Amino acid sequence: MGNLIKVLTRDIDNNAGNFFLDFENAQPTEAERAVWEQVNEVLMEALAILDDLQSYNGAGEDIRQAIQNPSEDQVQERAWAAVVPLVGKLKKFYEFSLRLEGSLHGLLKALTSARCSPTQHLEQEQALARQFAEILHFTLRFDELKMTNPAIQNDFSYYRRTLNRMRINNVAAEEENEVNNELANRMSLFYANATPMLKTLSDATTKFVSDNTDLPIENTTDCLCTMASVCKVMLETPEYRSRFASEDTVSFCLRVMVGVIILYDYVHPAGAFVKSSKIEMKGCIKVLKDQPQSSVEGLLNALRYTTKHLNDETTSKQIKNMLQVN
Repeated sequence: MGNLIKVLTRDIDNNAGNFFLDFENAQPTEAERAVWEQVNEVLMEALAILDDLQSYNGAGEDIRQAIQNPSEDQVQERAWAAVVPLVGKLKKFYEFSLRLEGSLHGLLKALTSARCSPTQHLEQEQALARQFAEILHFTLRFDELKMTNPAIQNDFSYYRRTLNRMRINNVAAEEENEVNNELANRMSLFYANATPMLKTLSDATTKFVSDNTDLPIENTTDCLCTMASVCKVMLETPEYRSRFASEDTVSFCLRVMVGVIILYDYVHPAGAFVKSSKIEMKGCIKVLKDQPQSSVEGLLNALRYTTKHLNDETTSKQIKNMLQVN
């Protein structure tokens, strides 16, 4: 992910922080190892999930033929045979989102404990901070791929329609299928969202805060805004950015920055866009808009359409104008 990166940031308590955040080589200490190993299992699977999603082509032609030839059993059977394994993949993606939620809870518990400040957590638990960043990177990448692949919704809609038709006609097929009607309903809610993984993480972060009433909400929001600040500094400072060994590190940092902004916006009562926000939103948006438009349009759209407070009256006109579609 690049050489060791020196990050100058300002701690939430206004004490200067000077530390290295290594997105490539950070290895877990003994204190981190138990959480790290649990999360690492999920992250290893995340790579395969992205590969599967990227190569997802859909059954569009078979479905079109089935719709155009409703009375031809052979055509119907061919479409069903094409869709069923694809829906099996969609089930795998959905079930992975539930595992990702559990991993996020484990990381947040470690990175928001009251024993030290947010910057100290990131400095001292770099392997966990790196995993948190990798979860955010995966989430934004998954949703970008999903949004640009209409075959996912089309395949799943056809599957559900056919499954319902089988039930009405008393065709004993539902029990034989990997995805029964009850699971299909839950998956439908997941895929109906434009950014399903991001919604999973937003809901999971909000749930983490509500479940841990003994933990001040600031512990979580300060962790998020510190991560946003670290990414912003790396991206806007030529000295640090020049140390990236790969351009992939730039897109990694951009996705992580946007991800933590969105999580912050859901968890903090006033959101990320209010004037008193601890995230320097104008600077973050400027960093995004300084990149080639084609590489960040999906991330800008995530801020435009998946945040909670952007359209509040408390959001300044300048920020709203910066995020307007040109």
